[in-house]
Amino acid sequence: MTAPGELIIEPQNGQPADACVFIMHGLGADGHDFEPLVPALTLPKDAHVRFIMPHAPRLPVTINGGMVMPAWYDILAMDLGRRVDETQLKKSAERLQSLIQEQLDQGIDSQRIIVAGFSQGGAVAYQAALSFPQPLGGLLAMSTYFATADNIELADANRQLVIEVHHGNFDPIVPEALGRSGVERLKEMDYNVNYRLYTMAHALCPQQVNDIGKWLSERLA
Repeated sequence: MTAPGELIIEPQNGQPADACVFIMHGLGADGHDFEPLVPALTLPKDAHVRFIMPHAPRLPVTINGGMVMPAWYDILAMDLGRRVDETQLKKSAERLQSLIQEQLDQGIDSQRIIVAGFSQGGAVAYQAALSFPQPLGGLLAMSTYFATADNIELADANRQLVIEVHHGNFDPIVPEALGRSGVERLKEMDYNVNYRLYTMAHALCPQQVNDIGKWLSERLA
């Protein structure tokens, strides 16, 4: 396992950041995977947002024949419940929480911190955001699943967290039913969740990018 780092993109207007968005990439990718998303969001010119995109460590992945690749955790089986190594997942979530704490220590208000994740990164984002002890500004889960729903220790500080979940109706990697089941579990836990379904596979689409830009602008206004 190599020591991971993160891609940091400072506000485009050159001003000091007063908000932060974390984006966790999917299996086999790295933080640069979402680098093109930042300018495509067309955030307001007066938005002082820092984007942080951590890189996953390299791990052997069981479902890929033990091949070593960037991964937040091992996936043990691609069954309906998606069996994963929860110890590794929670370790990745703790790393994300430590990065969030670094932003708090630099003076960013916790409620101006957004946590987002795609696929594997979304499962980490669920765990990190819902168990974080200070109130965050929002959670965006994209083409993902709620892997730790059965044993997560929910933080009271984020019981009112604004949650946005996106999925593609033709997703061959993470079936839409798996993503939707996570939304239903969140609702059973009394979270207010907005679910958006897009005509796409395991990816992002232009309409979704537009929606993400609007959502972030509203959350960080």
